[in-house]
Amino acid sequence: MVKVGVVGYGVIGQRLADGVALQEDMELVGVADVGPTLAVRALKEKGMPYDFYLAVEENREKTEEVGIPISGNLEDLIKKVDIVLDATNAGIGAKNKVLYEKYGKKAIFQGGEKTSVADVFFHGYANYEKGIGKQFLKLTSCNTTGLIRSVDCLDRAVGVDSVMIHIVRRVADPGDYHRGLTNALKVDPVPNHQAVDLMLIMPHVKATGVLVHTPVTHGHFITVFAKPKKKITKEEAIAIFKEHPRIRLVRIADGFLGNASIFRYARDLGNPRGDMYEISIWEETITPFEDHLIYSLHIPQESVVIPETIDGIRAAMEMQTDRLEAVGLTNKYLKIGGYR
Repeated sequence: MVKVGVVGYGVIGQRLADGVALQEDMELVGVADVGPTLAVRALKEKGMPYDFYLAVEENREKTEEVGIPISGNLEDLIKKVDIVLDATNAGIGAKNKVLYEKYGKKAIFQGGEKTSVADVFFHGYANYEKGIGKQFLKLTSCNTTGLIRSVDCLDRAVGVDSVMIHIVRRVADPGDYHRGLTNALKVDPVPNHQAVDLMLIMPHVKATGVLVHTPVTHGHFITVFAKPKKKITKEEAIAIFKEHPRIRLVRIADGFLGNASIFRYARDLGNPRGDMYEISIWEETITPFEDHLIYSLHIPQESVVIPETIDGIRAAMEMQTDRLEAVGLTNKYLKIGGYR
């Protein structure tokens, strides 16, 4: 049983803790954060299902004042685990790495950290083998994670020569205030980092793309112009995507009009926090055009990286050396693809 700790109990950390707790071959030892944040207060109100470790000693008094039981400090948690999932704010993970190295522990960092923080830039489906046995892995960003799922899926089926990407990016997560209140779009330079990151994971695929920030909170929208190595029909593309457990095919005709429809559907399913682990591809957007295949997809930015992070535990800890066996177990315990 692999012992796992989550450092940073925020948007991603909460979901990582829940995801690890569902894995029957892993044990969630506990979670760590800086003090009595809203997420930690909610953890207490839920009955403290996870042990809490205080990362900032200066906040001990205020944490105890609100009745949150403290199981130890950050180093206490690190000592007890085999691997740490670092879900702290960008830049903090690199500082925490010193502690992970001090105690000889493995760690997985999220997309906000610089790629140089880790031994391997990791994606569960696209390059699982490269993460096997490594001490430090870094996940791709939420956009890149979902994007690579779809491109890797096509690539393994028919081969992909290149992709052009247009991203409509949500400006902040629900509940965030730090981005301010805006009524504007913001354009990033070409190529966007997701295209560059895709080429780091899949160096045989040429990629470029545009990114537009938009003032919404529920999900990113990506249109991909992929150039397969051989022409495929719409029906063939649909069949390929349907085979991937972490891709959900949706239709405008069924009422999936956009990001809000998918978020509402996830809530109607009873998914915690309205999360969806799968990316969604609209069937009506899957269109062969000359030598390209066009399709559009939805990225549930708060939850999409959870399966690939758990894949990373399996790789780093050498729990499974076969890629499909590893991702299959992650999918099974997270109940991904069960609707098929």
